[in-house]
Amino acid sequence: MQRALLLCVTTLIACGGSDPTDKTPTPLPSAPREPRNPSAVAAPSAESAARFIVDAETRWHEQIAESDHAQWVNQTFITDDTDFLATRAAERDMALTTELVQQAARYQGVELSEEAARKLHLLRINTVLPSPPAPEERRELATLATDMNSMYGTGKYCQQTASGEKCRTLGELSKVLATSRDYDELLDVWNGWHAIAKPMREKYARFVTLGNKGAESIGWKDLGELWRAKFDMPPAALEAESERLWAQVQPFYDSLHCYVRRKLQAHYGEERVPKHGPIPAHVLGNMWAQDWSNIYPLVEPYPGQAKLDVTKALETKRWTAEKMMRTGESFFTGLGLPPLPETFWKHSLIEKPKGREVVCHASAWDIGLTGDVRIKMCTEPTEEDLVTIHHELGHIYYYLMYGKLPPLFQQGAHEGFHEGIGDTLVLSMTPAYLKSLGLLQQTPNNPKADIDTLMKRALQRVAFLPFGKVIDQWRWQVFSGAVKPDGYNAAWWKLRAQYQGIAPPSPRGEEHFDAGAKYHVPANTPYARYFFAHILQFQFHRALCRAAGHQGPLHTCSIAGNAAAGEKLATMLRMGASKPWPDALFAIAGERTMDASALTEYFAPLRAYLDEANQGDQCGW
Repeated sequence: MQRALLLCVTTLIACGGSDPTDKTPTPLPSAPREPRNPSAVAAPSAESAARFIVDAETRWHEQIAESDHAQWVNQTFITDDTDFLATRAAERDMALTTELVQQAARYQGVELSEEAARKLHLLRINTVLPSPPAPEERRELATLATDMNSMYGTGKYCQQTASGEKCRTLGELSKVLATSRDYDELLDVWNGWHAIAKPMREKYARFVTLGNKGAESIGWKDLGELWRAKFDMPPAALEAESERLWAQVQPFYDSLHCYVRRKLQAHYGEERVPKHGPIPAHVLGNMWAQDWSNIYPLVEPYPGQAKLDVTKALETKRWTAEKMMRTGESFFTGLGLPPLPETFWKHSLIEKPKGREVVCHASAWDIGLTGDVRIKMCTEPTEEDLVTIHHELGHIYYYLMYGKLPPLFQQGAHEGFHEGIGDTLVLSMTPAYLKSLGLLQQTPNNPKADIDTLMKRALQRVAFLPFGKVIDQWRWQVFSGAVKPDGYNAAWWKLRAQYQGIAPPSPRGEEHFDAGAKYHVPANTPYARYFFAHILQFQFHRALCRAAGHQGPLHTCSIAGNAAAGEKLATMLRMGASKPWPDALFAIAGERTMDASALTEYFAPLRAYLDEANQGDQCGW
């Protein structure tokens, strides 16, 4: 779970040679608590900083259990009562956050041990929603956060039919986008879901105002600067890093966009998919046009060569949610990591319950940082959900592997590391691996089948990259005031056109709030982490394949069942945030800089195919 309302964006796991499933909390050393009035204490010193750190970690650990339980109940049983409980817990979290971060600022400039300095740095940035100073505004901000999260979770598109009102959830609408090829039906569904965000617009504008007040109260210009500071580099440097990495992959994305647009033109006609312009957002098989894999049958380079219909196999073989989850677990245990604790199976919600509202957006949790790990997910028998399970279990195993560290170190090396772990292992779900699960009848073994396989993966991974960049780029502009509330929607679609080459399929004035139709915006979950994760996962994959002794093209590598690769992975996971992320990257990859060269190496055969297929076409938009 990414704790949008809490002090940190963490979860846990064990370190060293200890058993990662032994979650008896390591006792924190006792120390007198810091006086609540900082002016009443002596001048800051290394000794008083050490006492403060113990006090801060203890108090935060005590609060986090209440907060996690309140949020879990609220997201798995949305009612007015659980909204109230989640709001009050969030309010207390924000108050504690502000107090501890302000106290931590007293020790800036004090000569400290490496560990103490690292903890104080993490404490100062360990929130995504700091509290405004006034108690009434803190309560208002907590209420807004809960309201928007619940509005999203209960959102439905309702229509009047001859037999009465018909309402459809996001999951049901997403199935239409994934399977229908009727342009008008797709447009109706897309418009229907995006309408659920309209009532959030004014709430979000007020939310930004109050969130920025909280950020200013702890020394940041705005929420965006605080978020960008979470990557062990100055906030401005992070923006430059994002642009540098995007420049590495943009030519490949442009080539993929050009090819896909031409194929969609052939199906829908140039009057609906323009020859040289952006692609309408609703024809790419996904509500947010962030994953294009559902339109694979329309763009398949060599039809029938790879036979990659995993969803059909899951449905035919009647795979249950538990079987899909157990399969994901077996990938991790095959690397030498421990089985999931029994409490995972007891406490997780992996199917949509009947008769109550839940937030179906998949998320991984470690309740109270105690090893009570869970997944919340309305699982369907689809390839997309099988991939999502591996992604969420990546979080779970990260939690389990660093769970013996002090509380402030119980988080990813940076946010992109946490998001990238499960996706790294998804790259090992090669046709040979899927065949071993009984989900493919045969393993294609020819260059054309390789191109088909790479195309399907590029529709997931490469197509996502600009979307992963756009969401926070938009929010950074909103938080800084560069984009005002009366320009929210125009700025949103300007960025999507600039980076994605995507256009709205219908007129979108400022009465709309299309950014709010994506979970992470009303849930206040930072998104740059996903962009960096999609770079890092290929860097991790290349390193693990080298550890496994793989010979041959990178896209043919699977580390499934390889203990050497598993130990290299576990070594990095155990580090948590105890060291700056370049140290963690070095531990797994022998490199200290994020680099997209592994991604371009992985897709090299497809890039060559696309460049040849696009000859004579006018690419770009």
